[in-house]
Amino acid sequence: MRVFVDTSALFALLSSNDINHESAWSIWEGLLRDETPLVCSNYVVVEAAALAQRRLGMEALRAFRECVCPMLDVEWVDRATHDSAETALVTANRRSLSLVDCTSFVIMRRLGIAEVFTFDVHFAEQGFVCLPEMRLHDR
Repeated sequence: MRVFVDTSALFALLSSNDINHESAWSIWEGLLRDETPLVCSNYVVVEAAALAQRRLGMEALRAFRECVCPMLDVEWVDRATHDSAETALVTANRRSLSLVDCTSFVIMRRLGIAEVFTFDVHFAEQGFVCLPEMRLHDR
């Protein structure tokens, strides 16, 4: 069983001030202990790196690059995936949904990944199983 890793989970791991930091570490340690294959997209890596650098500084960016990224199997977004995600984003017509989220949905469906390590309710709205468990009214 592979688990997709979202930006919200990665940022929570890196930021000790994040409200989800302790939960993120608990889940991360469990996934690593169980040797669960962890997947994300290059868009997620870019988004998480930019957030870490801007909000937490270069030390956090280095920790992300050296300690977290080696644990991830990065799926590169191709043109077809990008175009599908862009269409889904425009069709959804929601400001709170991002292109990165939509590329994640497309990749997860293409790879048959049902579970996602995230603190973003958009994944539950799309029918994915969230770690930690998330219900749609948890916004």
